[in-house]
Amino acid sequence: MPVFKNYFFLFVLLTLVSCSFEDTVEKIPLEKFFSVPIKTSFLVSPDGKFISYLKPDNNRIHIYVETWDGKNTTQLTCDTNRSISNYFWASNNEILYLKSGPEDKDAGLFAVKIDGSNKRELLPFNNAKIRLITTGRVYDDQVLVALNRRDSTVFDAYRLNIQSGKLSLLLENPGNITKWYSDPAGKLRMAIASDGVNETLLYRDVENQRLNPVLTNNFKTSILPVAFSADNSCIYALSNQNRDKMALVELDCKSGKEHRTIYSNPEVDVSEAIYSVNKDKLIYAGYETWKKERHYLDDTVKSMFNKLEKLLPNTEIRVSSSDSAERKFIIRSYTDRNPGSFYQYTPGENKLVKLSDINSSLAVDDMSEMKPVSFKTRDSLTVNGYLTLPKGKAKKNLPVVVMPHGGPDSRNSWGYNSEVQFLANRGYAVFQVNFRGSKGYGKKFWIAGFKEWGGKMQDDITDGVRWLISEQIADSSRIAIYGSSFGGFSALHGLISRPDLYQCGASYSGFTNLFTYLKDIPPYFRPYQQMYYETVGNPETDADYFRAVSPVFHTDKIKVPVLIAQGARDPRVNMNETNQFVKELKKRKVPVTYILKEDEGHFFRNIENRLEFYRELEIFLDKNLSRK
Repeated sequence: MPVFKNYFFLFVLLTLVSCSFEDTVEKIPLEKFFSVPIKTSFLVSPDGKFISYLKPDNNRIHIYVETWDGKNTTQLTCDTNRSISNYFWASNNEILYLKSGPEDKDAGLFAVKIDGSNKRELLPFNNAKIRLITTGRVYDDQVLVALNRRDSTVFDAYRLNIQSGKLSLLLENPGNITKWYSDPAGKLRMAIASDGVNETLLYRDVENQRLNPVLTNNFKTSILPVAFSADNSCIYALSNQNRDKMALVELDCKSGKEHRTIYSNPEVDVSEAIYSVNKDKLIYAGYETWKKERHYLDDTVKSMFNKLEKLLPNTEIRVSSSDSAERKFIIRSYTDRNPGSFYQYTPGENKLVKLSDINSSLAVDDMSEMKPVSFKTRDSLTVNGYLTLPKGKAKKNLPVVVMPHGGPDSRNSWGYNSEVQFLANRGYAVFQVNFRGSKGYGKKFWIAGFKEWGGKMQDDITDGVRWLISEQIADSSRIAIYGSSFGGFSALHGLISRPDLYQCGASYSGFTNLFTYLKDIPPYFRPYQQMYYETVGNPETDADYFRAVSPVFHTDKIKVPVLIAQGARDPRVNMNETNQFVKELKKRKVPVTYILKEDEGHFFRNIENRLEFYRELEIFLDKNLSRK
């Protein structure tokens, strides 16, 4: 009996300690997770004398410029109608910027001097869209832009003089060009054409020649130009031609033949390649296993990153910007528990100067770790993902929020995610699955998701949830599914196809009907229509499949509470259909929380609307996943 009493006392003591530990986890105010960064999008001027950044003021985002030493600051924009969506340095004393918003009202391309003078509109959108072809240094005050104002379905190439505002047509799109490329000197030299299924790389030696086809591939094979070689005879590109994984290669511009493979990884795609204009060479290739990694192609750059890793240990480090001479840099660091900071860095001095924290209101020690996981699906495919556990909770019988990613041909990545940390702080384990069809794991894995939006992609998510249950990580009676865009479709599909698995579901701008999803694609996506038919399905020949997997036709199968958030101006999701979907659910007495914002598009831009959504999500999950 004494032994039994001792064990009983120890059990009670451990239980009390465990409960006490759980109770010490502070519930962080929601606003802290979703606050707008104080400063972001830092850039260095070409001569290295100034830095610029975006900063909010009166619920709008504006451009600021300050001297490298930080002693003098100038606010360049003060627009009250639209925020700045993108900007770049056109020269040492001038900045170009884009304003945008729902339906592109009051939007356009603008220029301003760095002292705030000579602010002017260069190019009004007038219900057209603009794409920048020039992404690097601007020569002779000329930038290349693509506009779809002549024909909403295609983008023509133009040269714009940023001083005079003169716009000159360079090439009229014959109807099949999907992307234009300029060389380092600002000349239009390359393009990608598509017939909807096959893509052709086009090239010319000089700008007054015609573009000639170099090679053609089915869209499943990608060749993504990175940069021209120093002598312009070759291009560096990411390619999965004749291979499963994307690799960094060198291609002959005229013949399209692959000269050599510069770097490949046997496990995952090469996802990025960085070319230094100053050095006239590639400096590293990037790839992503469960974290982002680099393969260095330049010893000086490798040495610089090694030094940075000593200054910022155990963090992810990215170069955000540099001057033309690559002697001054803006560095961003982050982890899974820290949204990160921006720093000035001068390699010669090996010195960091902090510019801004992205969100200083959050303490790193209060955040949760994002861990990689993998599991086998029912057809023996290995699927990877991430699991974030709430702090202070044992890894057992936890309430879980499953978060399918959008796209769907994107992927979840390791790093700070405000939604994930918010949900973990509220006591939920967050499960993110890179189901088949996700990018980054090779061509075969991506293609395995074709026409499986309502099939094996969803089965992968289901198999992952069942794996969590079998590992006793998840409490099978407290599992929710939540996602946005495709993730919202996936959440609704989960409630329909696996009504026994989820206690509730939330969809933020999620598709409800694949028929209208394809019917309502914006006109500038129509050159890709045949590709959509092959990846998603054809609404005519695959009508039975579309009807079987579209949530709008299966409201009778949803038995658990649903939260739906929708912008009335969403170009990808039909608001009337969402309204009808909600109406049908209510008619069937399904508990529905519906958030509709008249002035929002595919995602809520207004911070007040975003905060309202997350408040409702918090209430919704707490009500449906708390212990009864």
